[in-house]
Amino acid sequence: MAGVELIFGPLLIGVVLNMMLYGIMSIQMFTYYQRYPSDSAWIRYLMLYLFLAETANVVVQVGIVYEPLIIQERDVAIAVSPKLLPGDSILIAIVSAPIQLFQAWRISVITGSFIIPALIALLSFASLAGGLLVSVLVSVTRQFRNFQSFSTEVSFWLGCSAACDIAIAVAMSRALYVRKTGFGVVDGQINRIIRLTIESGSATAIMALADVILFLLFPKTLVNFIVDFPLSNLYTCSVLAMLNSRERAKVVDTEHTHPAPQLLARTQTSVQSRPSVNKPPQASLKIYTSTERLVATDDGDLHSDFYNYNAQPRTGLTHSSPRSKNIGASHRPMPERF
Repeated sequence: MAGVELIFGPLLIGVVLNMMLYGIMSIQMFTYYQRYPSDSAWIRYLMLYLFLAETANVVVQVGIVYEPLIIQERDVAIAVSPKLLPGDSILIAIVSAPIQLFQAWRISVITGSFIIPALIALLSFASLAGGLLVSVLVSVTRQFRNFQSFSTEVSFWLGCSAACDIAIAVAMSRALYVRKTGFGVVDGQINRIIRLTIESGSATAIMALADVILFLLFPKTLVNFIVDFPLSNLYTCSVLAMLNSRERAKVVDTEHTHPAPQLLARTQTSVQSRPSVNKPPQASLKIYTSTERLVATDDGDLHSDFYNYNAQPRTGLTHSSPRSKNIGASHRPMPERF
């Protein structure tokens, strides 16, 4: 087995990185609950569950480092894994799987299709099962030098997780790309969401792949825990970044002249001719001007499906939805729905 620096060093670095991400996650969580109090109750409970799981994750990882550094003797600490180490893979699995299933559900709501979401759910459940299996093997195999005996299970677990993240990023990006409307403001918001989806999905996939690669390349060390410990917090930060990227409704006014009987919402301006000595007063000339309010959200026409998670999946989605036809029917901005 390798020396102390390649065993406890990676563990300590991983804990520090994870605690930094935990602080970022806590700020994002606070921002989410402050900005979106009207979100669906089950989504808010899901975020609370993730926060509690990440808090438990930090406690477990501190215990993993504390035991060999403070409690155990040097020879035992180098040879035998900490008692709380099996909890690491469990917490990663029970955090990543709900997030991946949540993303799969979002894709099904947008596209109205269940094929890709079903594939994502299958990979997510496979990753969950792999993580639980690795946890059992770690608890049974206490010696560090025997960890390579279950390298296949570790590769299966993290490989399925990375494949699931890549599938989510590709499917979500495509679902949003085909929904572009041709309006600059709306398409700009869609492009921003696509970039964020690709970045977050790539980050978690790269971290999972780096974890398994380091585990296989350095079998007698714990170098892989540098990226393994922060992995669950990275999943939570990615989903919170997606939720907090939503902007409140922005109202853009455009004025057009319409016949008076067709106006649903209008402002009235009275322009009277000046009085003349030789001519009788002229009748008032009334100019009716309607004010259209274009509500620009993160996804424009996607508002009712992408952010209203109470909506049911639809098929045959087109840009000429009833919401887009009634875009000028109200002076008040559309309330933000989730």
